[in-house]
Amino acid sequence: MSQSNNNQMLPGGRWARAYRERLSEPLHLNLMSMFVALFGSYQTKIAFDLIPRRHYAYGVLRSAELASSCGLDAVSIVELGVAAGAGLLNLCEIAREVTKATGVRFNIYGFDTGSGLPLPQDHRDHPELFQVGDFPMDQQALIRALPSNAKLILGELRDTVPLFINELGIEAPLGFVAVDIDYYSSAKDALTLFADAEPRKYLPFSIVYLDDIYFESQNRWCGELLAVQEFNHAQTVRKIEPDRFLRTRRIFKHPRWIDQIYLLHTLDHPQRQPSGVKRATKTYPHIHNGDSARL
Repeated sequence: MSQSNNNQMLPGGRWARAYRERLSEPLHLNLMSMFVALFGSYQTKIAFDLIPRRHYAYGVLRSAELASSCGLDAVSIVELGVAAGAGLLNLCEIAREVTKATGVRFNIYGFDTGSGLPLPQDHRDHPELFQVGDFPMDQQALIRALPSNAKLILGELRDTVPLFINELGIEAPLGFVAVDIDYYSSAKDALTLFADAEPRKYLPFSIVYLDDIYFESQNRWCGELLAVQEFNHAQTVRKIEPDRFLRTRRIFKHPRWIDQIYLLHTLDHPQRQPSGVKRATKTYPHIHNGDSARL
């Protein structure tokens, strides 16, 4: 992986999709992107979708902003489903640059079996798309490549996730989680990550990226979407919902990844209680001399 943020290349398929998406965007924005690529800050490059794995770049930066707004100087980010490790290494590089830009530190964790996908259990695991042994890993090579603030956690998710969240401290709550584990059965185990009784292990809302929801055969009765639906049904104060208006807040409106960004709402977080954060009184501007007719 290149260490240059300006010259990093996405894998061929990702670049092809990015170019196709850009063709439908306004010409002046594409021209501005050339200037931003050369002279823009890291945050601006993320805003213009110029960082490889644009969804990771958005999630990492947004989690840093949210953590900072809560008075935190550290946040934890997680990739569930590491495979060969390109995504996890990219996540580490993005985190390093976002720390330089924001001052927020990251603890990075990657979860995987270490031996590829297990045997699918039934139709809910989408055996038409995935099979046992898909996405193997060279464990030792990946471990050697990881920076000191990143850790690879190997094993079955039903075992590793409860241990992890039980030990996670409130000083670096979960801010961004990428769910890329293909199967419903695995996703169901993975989402227990959000069910700890201590709400301060999460931000008031945390960014969640669902990777495997874009295939034509994906639906709410299988895969990651079914796991999310069941999680929401089982939980009373934790809910996972799409970030419905993210597209309106992005400069480029057409990337597919925008529809894969969800939010974990920690409804029992102290900041979401009546006795939570105190703010200045909100007011509307005073209206005088017929200004109301012009509003």
